[in-house]
Amino acid sequence: MAAEHSIEHVVSHATEAQHDMPEISNIITILAQRCHGHPLVSWLHRWENMVFAAIIALVISLIAWKYGRKPATIPEGGQNLVELFVEGTDRFIHSIIGKTARQHVPFIGTLFLYIWFMNLSVLVPGFKSATSSLNTTVGLACAVFFYVQGVAIKSNGIVGYLDHLAGQPRDVVGWVLSPLMFLLHLIGEFVRPVSLSLRLCFNIFAEDIFLAVLVGMGISLGLAMHLPIGIPLQVLVLPLILIFSTVQALVFSLLSAVYIALMLPHEAHGEHH
Repeated sequence: MAAEHSIEHVVSHATEAQHDMPEISNIITILAQRCHGHPLVSWLHRWENMVFAAIIALVISLIAWKYGRKPATIPEGGQNLVELFVEGTDRFIHSIIGKTARQHVPFIGTLFLYIWFMNLSVLVPGFKSATSSLNTTVGLACAVFFYVQGVAIKSNGIVGYLDHLAGQPRDVVGWVLSPLMFLLHLIGEFVRPVSLSLRLCFNIFAEDIFLAVLVGMGISLGLAMHLPIGIPLQVLVLPLILIFSTVQALVFSLLSAVYIALMLPHEAHGEHH
């Protein structure tokens, strides 16, 4: 209980700190400023991260529906990109998990795309990165946590799952240390989603602050030089933002794949094709 209270305390303070930092205005914050007090706008402003996350989910769903419902025998254009991504993800996950990787490719691939799109959505005028909010990243980390535990129980059975958490004791020393190993493994399983969520959130949050500062500097320079518009300084760092957002999505997905691999029986890692 003390640990849970401590985590909640840290998350609460981190969330409050986020509201005091500069950020690029999005369409919902602009509406909230102009239609202050309107019930619908107030609701959207309160849940803006969930709204933008839902829009990204809808975009990914539409892309999957468009290129997956009637795939051409000879792919071209967008279908080529989708198939290239799927094949690349399949090979990548296979190199980590092994011969059972294919059944986890849809989850990890979707996770990567979802996080990547959300990370980059701040570059779209009027949007914001939903992954800059702990509400979003904690939800993603919890999804990974429950998926990993589900895979572990399904692959090992309840007894095998508990045996894994106990360090798989096979001798007297192992059985003596098994309660300690069980406790350490259990703590580790709960620490992983906390680590995943905090790493992604604060890295993307820092990226968004950096962009907001550049936009503010550009506007100030434009005003100082009596220009009708601000100077788009943020354009200079777009390649860096693209790389950084991709790396963050990749790290989250890679760690998720590693967590899955660690929970699988040893024979599941055997043969790599």
